[in-house]
Amino acid sequence: MTTSRPGPALFATLGALYFAQALPVSMLGKALPALARDAGLPTEWIGFLALPALPWAFKFIWAPWVDRWGAGRPNHRKRWIQCCLLAVMAVLFVVSLFPQKWLLGPGFVVLLGLLFLLNLFSATQDIATDGLATRMLPPSLRGLGNSIQVNGYKIGMMVGSSALLILVGWWGWQTTLGLVITGMMLVLVQVTRFREPVEPPRPREHVSFRWWRQELARFWKRPGMGLWLFLLLFYKVGDGFGTRMINPFLVDSGWSLVEIGTLDLIISFAGLAGAAMAGLLMIRMAHRTALFAFAVLQTLAFAAWAALAHYQALEWIWPVALFEQFTDGLSTVAFFTLMMDYCRDGHEGSDYTMQASVRLFAVGIFTLSSGFSAAWLGYDGHFLLAAALVAVVIPLAWRWQPPATAQTPH
Repeated sequence: MTTSRPGPALFATLGALYFAQALPVSMLGKALPALARDAGLPTEWIGFLALPALPWAFKFIWAPWVDRWGAGRPNHRKRWIQCCLLAVMAVLFVVSLFPQKWLLGPGFVVLLGLLFLLNLFSATQDIATDGLATRMLPPSLRGLGNSIQVNGYKIGMMVGSSALLILVGWWGWQTTLGLVITGMMLVLVQVTRFREPVEPPRPREHVSFRWWRQELARFWKRPGMGLWLFLLLFYKVGDGFGTRMINPFLVDSGWSLVEIGTLDLIISFAGLAGAAMAGLLMIRMAHRTALFAFAVLQTLAFAAWAALAHYQALEWIWPVALFEQFTDGLSTVAFFTLMMDYCRDGHEGSDYTMQASVRLFAVGIFTLSSGFSAAWLGYDGHFLLAAALVAVVIPLAWRWQPPATAQTPH
């Protein structure tokens, strides 16, 4: 990994790339379901919009090839990113050729196929971007780098959901997609101007399925990986499990959709502030301290939601929601920073991606059960269980030690 201090160009490039990656995810998760329902698509079909997002969960399968193909040549990861950005723009252009009503009606299967390609290219870009960030950020600045990553992603989610819906209403389908493509082109220009340092030469390896399995085994056979696997599985589970039921709780508490939308928009800025603060704090804060302290704060946040729901103290919704989002920004940056610390030289993209996939699978499984939890336990019991899921990692977070290969503060 590089030990030189990165300049503003790297941070600007990473922010732009993570912003660009969030757009298709937010389109799938928030904007398109609303547009599809507005077009009269049955709710049963809208659920299929989750299928095109599968590449994000399975990207660890091809991540080692992204690390290997082209390694040792100038601009190795930059070329992967450029190709993926061009492919994303090409898919968006094809989508814009079809009428919105046709895609959200008779052409829905075509839309699913195009969205699958869109996510495939975005997920592959994410592998290369994570590898680039992990390689070029020295351990002391990884917190700041992940702060930029999380904030860029959150802003992209905001633009790809709320802003996209507004623009479609104002200017229509084709014009809005044209603006998204233009934004992607600006990101491509930023990436093209960035100069990626040449990686040191590495022994050539025969890329095969057996090699792929060996790479996975080498990562997990290192000392201390059992504890780290537990943290990967559970550190952010309580967050995803708990937040999924916040909006349904607000609906059942009598909040209007406009009020909920306003709350979501405002508290997202608290998440941005938390991520920014975590990046600055982790320049000097020991990583174990951050892992422990931010888990405690997030436990308190969901305990506050549980108390609010139990006592129907609805006047506390705004401060509790703002605090929960702030703590989410803190803990997300801290955890992503530690994921970088576990990446090996020359395997940055695949190692980071594999850890991200483990985390996504765990969060996804628990999130699927969140509706049953709220129905059986009530909202107060559900939020209390979410707090417990976060709290279970607190003693283990205090016992955590940095990996032997990482140059992190103790």
